[in-house]
Amino acid sequence: MELAHSLLLNEEACNQLGEVQKAEFIFDWLRYLEKLLLATSRSDVKEKQKTLVEQLLSLLNSSPGPPTRRLLAKNLGILYGIGDTFSVYETIDKCNDLIRSKDDSPSYLPTKLAAVVCLGSLYKKLGRILSNTFTETVGNILKAMKSAESQGRYEIMLSLQNILKGLGAAAIPCHRDIYKAARSCLTDRSMAVRCAAAKCLFELQNEASFMWSTDLDSVAALCFKSFEGSNYDVRISVSKLLGTVLAKAILSKHPGAASRQSIRRVTLEEVLELLGTGFLRGSSGFLRASGDMLKGTSSVSRDVRVGITQAYVVFISTLGGAWLEKNFAAILSHVLSLVSQSHPKVTQAQVDAVCSRRCVSFILRATIGGLLGEKAQIAAAKDICQAIWKLKKVVDAVMCDGNLETRLGSSDVAASQHMLVCALQELGNLIHGLGTTAAPLLQDSSAGILDSVISVIIHPSISVQLTAAWCLHCIAVALPSYLTPLLDRCLERLTVLKSSPEAVTGFSFAVAALLGAVKHCPLGIPHGKGKIILTLAEDLLCSATQNSRLSAQRTQAGWLLIAALMTLGPAVVSHHLARVLLLWKCVFPVSPKDLETEKSRGDSFTWQVTLEGRAGALCAIKSFVSHCGDLLTAEVIQRLLPPLPCAVALLTQLSSIIKTYGSPLKTPSVVYRHRLYELLILLPPETYEGHLCAILKELTADLTGPDIQVAASTFLLPPLCHQEDLLLLSPLLQETDHRFIEEQLLLSNGIACGSLEYDAYSVYEKDVGGESVPKPLPPALSVISSAAKLFGVVCAHVGEAQRLLTLEQLLDSIKHTKGARQQVVQLHVVSSVSSFLKYVAGSKGSLGPEEMRRPALALVTGALESPNPLLRCAAAEAWARLAQVVDEGPFTASLAQVSFDKLKSARDVVTRTGHSLALGSLHRYLGGISSQHLNSCIGILYTLSQDSTSPDVQTWALHSLSLIIDSAGPLYYMHVEPTLSLIIMLLLNVPPTHAEVHQSLGRCLNALITTLGPELQGSSTSVSTLRTSCLLGCAVMQDNPDCLVQAQAISCLQQLHMFAPRHVNLSSLVSCLCVNLCSPYLLLRRAVLACLRQLVQREAAEVSEHAVTLAKDSREELTPDANIREVGLEGALLTLLDKETDQKLCHDIKETLNHMLTSMAVDKLSFWLKLCKDVLAASADFTAVTCVDTMQEEEGDKGDDDSVLTTRSDDRSHPFTNPRWATRVFAAECVCRIINQCESAHCAHFDIALAQEMKKKDSRNDFLVLHLADLIRMAFMAATDHSDQLRLSGLQMLLIVIRRFATIPEPEFPGHVILEQYQANVGAALRPAFTSETAPDVTAKACQVCSAWIASGVVSDLNDLRRVHHLLVSSLTKIQAGKEALSHLYNESASTMEILAVLKAWAEVYIIAVERHKNNTQPLTTTSRLEESVRDGSDSSPGLLDLVHTDLGTLSRLWLAALQDFALLTLPSEFASQLPIKGGAFYTAETSENAKLHYNNSWALILHATALWLTSTGFVAADPDEGASNLSRPVTPTSMCQGPSSGAIAKSPEDVYSDRFHLILGISVEFLCSLRSDATMESITACLHALQTLLDVPWPRSKIGSDQALGIELLNVLHRVILTRESPSIQLASLEVVRQIICAAQEHVKEKRRSAEVDDGAAEKETLPEFGEGKDTGGLVPGKSLVFATLELCVCILVRQLPELNPKLTGSPGIKATKPQMLSEDGSRLVSAALVILAELPAVCSPEGSISILPTILYLTIGVLRETAVKLPGGQLSSTVAASLQALKGILSSPMARAEKSQTAWTGLLRSALTTILDCWDPEDGSHQELDEVSLLTAITVFILSTSPEVTIIPCLQKRCIEKFKVTLEIKDAMVQIKTYQLLLSIFQYPNPAVSYPYIYSLVSSIMEKLQEIDQKYPEDATELQIFQEGIKVLEALVTIAEEQHRSQLVACLLPILISFLLDENALGSATSIMRNLHDFALQKLMQIGPQFSSVFKSVMASSPALKARLEAAIKGNQESVKIGTPTSKHTNHPGKNSSIQLKTSFL
Repeated sequence: MELAHSLLLNEEACNQLGEVQKAEFIFDWLRYLEKLLLATSRSDVKEKQKTLVEQLLSLLNSSPGPPTRRLLAKNLGILYGIGDTFSVYETIDKCNDLIRSKDDSPSYLPTKLAAVVCLGSLYKKLGRILSNTFTETVGNILKAMKSAESQGRYEIMLSLQNILKGLGAAAIPCHRDIYKAARSCLTDRSMAVRCAAAKCLFELQNEASFMWSTDLDSVAALCFKSFEGSNYDVRISVSKLLGTVLAKAILSKHPGAASRQSIRRVTLEEVLELLGTGFLRGSSGFLRASGDMLKGTSSVSRDVRVGITQAYVVFISTLGGAWLEKNFAAILSHVLSLVSQSHPKVTQAQVDAVCSRRCVSFILRATIGGLLGEKAQIAAAKDICQAIWKLKKVVDAVMCDGNLETRLGSSDVAASQHMLVCALQELGNLIHGLGTTAAPLLQDSSAGILDSVISVIIHPSISVQLTAAWCLHCIAVALPSYLTPLLDRCLERLTVLKSSPEAVTGFSFAVAALLGAVKHCPLGIPHGKGKIILTLAEDLLCSATQNSRLSAQRTQAGWLLIAALMTLGPAVVSHHLARVLLLWKCVFPVSPKDLETEKSRGDSFTWQVTLEGRAGALCAIKSFVSHCGDLLTAEVIQRLLPPLPCAVALLTQLSSIIKTYGSPLKTPSVVYRHRLYELLILLPPETYEGHLCAILKELTADLTGPDIQVAASTFLLPPLCHQEDLLLLSPLLQETDHRFIEEQLLLSNGIACGSLEYDAYSVYEKDVGGESVPKPLPPALSVISSAAKLFGVVCAHVGEAQRLLTLEQLLDSIKHTKGARQQVVQLHVVSSVSSFLKYVAGSKGSLGPEEMRRPALALVTGALESPNPLLRCAAAEAWARLAQVVDEGPFTASLAQVSFDKLKSARDVVTRTGHSLALGSLHRYLGGISSQHLNSCIGILYTLSQDSTSPDVQTWALHSLSLIIDSAGPLYYMHVEPTLSLIIMLLLNVPPTHAEVHQSLGRCLNALITTLGPELQGSSTSVSTLRTSCLLGCAVMQDNPDCLVQAQAISCLQQLHMFAPRHVNLSSLVSCLCVNLCSPYLLLRRAVLACLRQLVQREAAEVSEHAVTLAKDSREELTPDANIREVGLEGALLTLLDKETDQKLCHDIKETLNHMLTSMAVDKLSFWLKLCKDVLAASADFTAVTCVDTMQEEEGDKGDDDSVLTTRSDDRSHPFTNPRWATRVFAAECVCRIINQCESAHCAHFDIALAQEMKKKDSRNDFLVLHLADLIRMAFMAATDHSDQLRLSGLQMLLIVIRRFATIPEPEFPGHVILEQYQANVGAALRPAFTSETAPDVTAKACQVCSAWIASGVVSDLNDLRRVHHLLVSSLTKIQAGKEALSHLYNESASTMEILAVLKAWAEVYIIAVERHKNNTQPLTTTSRLEESVRDGSDSSPGLLDLVHTDLGTLSRLWLAALQDFALLTLPSEFASQLPIKGGAFYTAETSENAKLHYNNSWALILHATALWLTSTGFVAADPDEGASNLSRPVTPTSMCQGPSSGAIAKSPEDVYSDRFHLILGISVEFLCSLRSDATMESITACLHALQTLLDVPWPRSKIGSDQALGIELLNVLHRVILTRESPSIQLASLEVVRQIICAAQEHVKEKRRSAEVDDGAAEKETLPEFGEGKDTGGLVPGKSLVFATLELCVCILVRQLPELNPKLTGSPGIKATKPQMLSEDGSRLVSAALVILAELPAVCSPEGSISILPTILYLTIGVLRETAVKLPGGQLSSTVAASLQALKGILSSPMARAEKSQTAWTGLLRSALTTILDCWDPEDGSHQELDEVSLLTAITVFILSTSPEVTIIPCLQKRCIEKFKVTLEIKDAMVQIKTYQLLLSIFQYPNPAVSYPYIYSLVSSIMEKLQEIDQKYPEDATELQIFQEGIKVLEALVTIAEEQHRSQLVACLLPILISFLLDENALGSATSIMRNLHDFALQKLMQIGPQFSSVFKSVMASSPALKARLEAAIKGNQESVKIGTPTSKHTNHPGKNSSIQLKTSFL
């Protein structure tokens, strides 16, 4: 193929190839040429132009296929467009000659067609240059058309379209001729030609003004005619033409002045009249009409009506939304009048009426729903409401006329009914779409929406009543707050008007529809409604017999209410089940015997009522089974069963009853059958086992009965066919935007499409196809579909003999009927047999004995050869299922053989299509059958797919081939190449008019690509050839005019991109996707988005760039709807999301945008935020305007945000016009996602100073924090919208913004944060959420935001906080009354949610307030930035606590009540009987399941807050309300489930506290001991904090301390938490609780020891019992020991951080040399916390116990020291070392070390520990040099100072210790020396001489030497200076310690050293600051020592004059410097001093 890539065609390479390859080669060259020509310079093109033209023209003669001729023509156009045009006339003449040629042979046809196409392309490209030749050309082409066949006519029309496009106004001379030719083509028998003619005329109407003026009527008539017998594509293109022409006629008000007279003005009325006439009378040719009258059918065929409906929509859409708003009233009245009384033809027959209504609804839905923004929709709703009122008046007038029998009246009523149905349906849809944004509409009393709908509920027509009920349903779903009031209103009317038949029917429909709405409203309805409704239903059923005029209505109403009640689900129904089952039992006779007696009684009317009642009962039970599956226990099923035998018996009697009582019973009996079948389908077959045969018999009779005349194959069969196979059939079965109206065309004219009035019971069901009205089929049809379905189940369960008999019987019934009747029976039989096979295959059953196969096979084979394609499809599926069920190789092979034989011999299309699909199905269900079968299958299908005489055969064969490719998998590899070349050949040759063949080819190509899979990436020649062919195939399909083929091309490219991304040209793929983004074909749009969604997962940025580049380059190619040039692909997708109604598509658009956002939002931040802001601001109401003003005031000062002032001015150029609320919600969610994305990006996104700095460096940098104003504004706009969903999203956004930005400081105002300036906006955004009419879920969310705002600390001034605080206070007042007082609009669980949200919010605020209060009252050691930031904070934060304090009494009570509720709700189900009957404080017993969820969300913070409150009272302050009986709530928290009657007064305060303590402890332990995976971090942390808080106070500690089992339990739970949760913060919190438990135990032990000593003070000490763990033996029992549990937990923490501590891991208990390590900050904290706990343990033990744990504790403590003693700069100790030293000190100074029982053991163990530390220093292998000497020395010092002397004074240890000090003093590191001096100082000062003296003796001399070196080496820096200072301090200390007689000697040693530091006056002037400091220090010391030891001082001075002279000089110099005022620095030694002091206080 590389050879094809050149400017000129490589002819020799081309000629060597075979036929197929040659075509492929040429096509590839042409594709390449197109790109090359555009990229080559003009001069190069001109150079080779002549040769190129010759080559291209020579190709004309080589009979090119359709895609090739199109490319060829395009290239010629481009070539002449770039190069010279002088030879173009020759080319045109040549083409004209080819067209004129008389050769009519088929082989010459492609050349002629190619010439036609070339002409079109040349004129399109060169346009007016060629205007002098065009008349001749057009004439020639039109002449050729007379003799052309359909392909020719098709190409000529398209060519003319291009000529018109190129020439524009210059073509006027030929307009009439072209118009005439196109007219004839518009009614051509070939549909493709009709489409082409429509396109040609569409082009023509741009310039030919006569089409929309003088000839308007004839154009319209022509289009109507064209709709007759049309297909979907024709309807789309012709309706586009008609709609546009009519719109033009209206818009063209002012043509040029000269021609003004000639063009008549067309008014809107005339246009509508024209369309209306078409709709009502069709394309009225008088002959046709009379023929129809003779036949007696309706005169307008459905396809005309559907076509005109689409034309209406195009007409209105072309004129646009703004025009529609102005002219809405006219349009509405016209459209409704289409189904009014003035046109009885349209609505005479029920069937026609239903279809016409659908058309009218479609027009309204597509225009109002699609074109109008929300405001305009609200106005439209008011207009519709007015229309309803008018129609209502007509009815009222008739109804008031006493004589109801007047003929006029009834026809009037009947006539207005259809208009009402359409109006109500559209009103419902409108409000449903508007959602909560429709609230103002319903509140507007002048519009009276609700009144108008309710007033028509008592209309005499049942369809109006049902539609009005459905309209109420829509209103309730859109506005949940109206659900309960509407329900109450309807129930009230129903009770009052019980005696009016219309009211009973109408209001029962309304109640049922409203109950159906409950499942769409998460907030629900009050639980008590169920009881009211059931009582009312019972009442209706019981009173039905009292009045025969009402009995039918009341019976129906009663059962309808019960059936609708069942949709409320198990929670409600379980309470009423017994009553329902009783009614069910009573509706049927007790036994079939009674049924017999019943038959002889009654008349036709009573039987009608009886059947109605029983059918209703069946429906109610069906509803129960389908909605309350959880209640179907074995026991309930047993109670359901008794009436069933009777119900079945009645079924068998129906025919005889009808005979007896006449035909009025026909419909009720059909309905009864249908209901019974529906119920039986849902019940497990075992339940009616005894009656299977009887049922089967009835089913067979139903399916083959003589009274069925209509064949509704389109409803029966699609579910039984495979989804993929349906693509073969008419495109009507595929999903399109017009599905709603197109559906009717599937049915033959006699059958009605589904409509609500056919089944009142569907009014409470959810519609399967989306949100529109349910469309149940007429009973006659629905009974067949349920019979067929049930047949499958029953037939599979009856005995085999019976089954065989039934199949035989069915087979006979087909044989015995004839003609149309036979087709109907065959259809029913095949569908039931299919459903049987499907059921058996699904349940893995078997068919039974062999003789079963024959009848089954015969049935299916017959259908395989049926003329109905849908039946063939279903039969092929059944054929394969049969093989699947039999599951035997030979049988399958014989089936395949049957098909082979048929295909070889048969010549008719039907057999060949049926059997080819059968082969494909076999492969689909049985995988590869066997290779030889595969080969013969493929062979046969190859042949069939090339049968160009029948496109149908080709389509089916290719489809079957695609199934085989799919299922054969790797077995297919050997066939890939031939198949691919077959596909390419067909793609290049099949005429474009056969789109269905191309669609099948596309499926084959897709299957092949999937089969090849990742191998397509390969680089071998064979693979690259395959790949090129695949890409070529895609290119051919992309150019195909059929949209579904283009969709196939896109999904093939998508597959290729997945497997071989490098080889797919992304830019051309993206351009193809963008062009089709707004295609009118749903399936193409779906393909585009599925592909985009995949592309952006990998390369979002590239896709986005390509789209924008493309939009900028292209002029007109792109669709006008997607404004990619301005808003990018992302914006175009958002616009599309706003317009799109298809659920799947919307989902894909959202996914695509999410992927793009994830990968690009951070880089294109401004762009994304602007997009979201535009969407949110586009429809911001007046609320938003005010918001912007407040923001301007606030930001006027700030000045750095220019956008503020321009928010409203640029509305006109707004990219998004009136987006719907759902789109705005999505935009708000996007903003939240963008913030989350920025979290993981650069830190500057949340740091304003850094962001501004980086923005200055490079203006392209963009950070989130710079857009804060926009974020706040968007959150504000969303939070104050009318739509509740948007408000929730806005509040969520606000919450995220507060949480993320609360701590960012404002650089311009230090001490403030950036959010502070927005407090007014936050307050304003929250305020509306607390109004009384706000929904509870919005209020709950707002509470969360309030507490976050208060807790964030953004606002420190109390007065500012009060705004938000006030909102919380108001909601607290509202909820104080408990569950009784809240609104009764919603379910009780909604009020639970609101109460808990408020309590949780308060809890959060209280927790923060207490925390701040703590932080402020603690003495501030250092002032950190935060404290500074709250400059005046010292009094403001306790202020927050004061704010809460006023309500604490109330809050604490409510919190405790909520916790108690939570505790009750978490009890396991076996304790259900112990729960309070009425429920808790905030939930009712019936709604406890729903309430659990809300409690789970909020209990944790409430628990923490309650714990804080209890500890603040110290468990001792009496509760002010304790025992008060005047509470409004029935349960006070303290009465702990005993109800108020037993009174809380009886309990002592101690009991009350104990209860509360156990409540908190119980909840915490229950939660922590079984942490679910969904437990949030927030809950766990809050729970642990609550425990910490609790144990901060003595009383609870004493409880835990005294109850050892409780402590152990808690420790085990905490151990689990630590094991299962990795988060350091949770582990630290757990350790803190452990520490408190140990403290509690210590206190307890101390207390017991103390009291024992007090009691036995007189007795001997020996007799005191041992307290503490380990008693007298020292044994600790695991599981019973607190200490053991603690040790386990600490070891767990330590070993996880320092695995080397685990002896098992290191391989030996001894000390292994490993390098010490620094732990992470979190790790260090955890280790330190664990060590603190370890050090506390000995105090909990008895002396013996302490001995048993000491080795472990010491091992761990010293281990941590050893593993983490890293040398740090400046001689610091790492935090873990510090902690281990602290712990060592704690352990060593434990009283147990000195207790008489344990002293000796302790001494031994402590000596070993010291040895271990010394061993760390110099291990045997001498490798461990990295340890920090200071840490180890400090540890040794701790031992020396903290243990009793006998531990350390044994010579061997003492010697080693002294040795260590000596070695360390020699270390050159200054910091080490300083620390060593400090440690020695503390040892020397030790009071016991036995300890300190040996050190003094050994070390002083070396210290002296070091200090005397000062003369040789003066200190150079502060640290060396400090060494000398520390040394002097040591000597000073020695002086004080020494005995009197030795002191003088020591002073004598010290003085010369000090004097040597002094400087004389000359030196002092020039000395460095270090030397001067040393001088000052020495002088100061001398001044101190002189007076103290004056005698020694004098004697030294006397003995050494040199010293004396030096001292005097220094003193003199000092005085001089004081005079001059030299600043002598006094403070330099402070740092050293401080640090030494700290060290002392730390450890020693």
